[in-house]
Amino acid sequence: MPETGNERERGTPLEELGVLAVQEKQILPGLEHVEVYTWKGLLTLLWHGPRDAEQVLVAGGGAAGGLLGPANGLYHDLGTALAEQGIGTIRVSWRRPDDIPMCSHDMAAACEMAAMRGARAFVSMGHSFGGAIAVRVGVAFPGLVRGVVTLATQSAGCENAAGLDGRPLLLFHGDRDELLPPHVSEMVNTLAGGHGELVILPGTGHLMTEAADLLRERLLEWVPRVLAAPVASPE
Repeated sequence: MPETGNERERGTPLEELGVLAVQEKQILPGLEHVEVYTWKGLLTLLWHGPRDAEQVLVAGGGAAGGLLGPANGLYHDLGTALAEQGIGTIRVSWRRPDDIPMCSHDMAAACEMAAMRGARAFVSMGHSFGGAIAVRVGVAFPGLVRGVVTLATQSAGCENAAGLDGRPLLLFHGDRDELLPPHVSEMVNTLAGGHGELVILPGTGHLMTEAADLLRERLLEWVPRVLAAPVASPE
């Protein structure tokens, strides 16, 4: 799990989740709605592409939750486009939005569900509050998460970003963000060791609507490339 500082032996994210039941329903070809019932709330996933995909993008929303992501439904469009390349996308709806430990657990559990079906490489992505969750999950699973994308991220929760250890990090932030100024993403990049690529989007606010086309273009190139890259051998 993405938690740190607790030395007691833990189970896997799914074991710790305390799953009571799971329901799955195909709502469109290549898109399934998954509901995971737990004692601490309902974890909802929208799962694009092959359920046994070896490469998976996992994406989470902001402090208010949600499944569409920013920029006019970015997550849905990425999921649809990546599925055509055989890449899976899991859109995560938090059990308890704005709770960093629980939301980190939610994204980790989604990754485990995909790994049980054959996934071997992930990119974690999040908007605003969700950017911190994407960073934390990337740090927690260095053998699985090949890269991290943040979209107008917050810095709270990213204190351990150095644990990405040089893996690809792509940070987008609008220069007219009305909630989190661009220097927040600069701070996260610094915490990660300064190795990330920070993209400042001119005239763009927190929901990133103004940069919708650019985000799709960049991410549909970056995500498949990072997922397909060989794992760097330890020095």
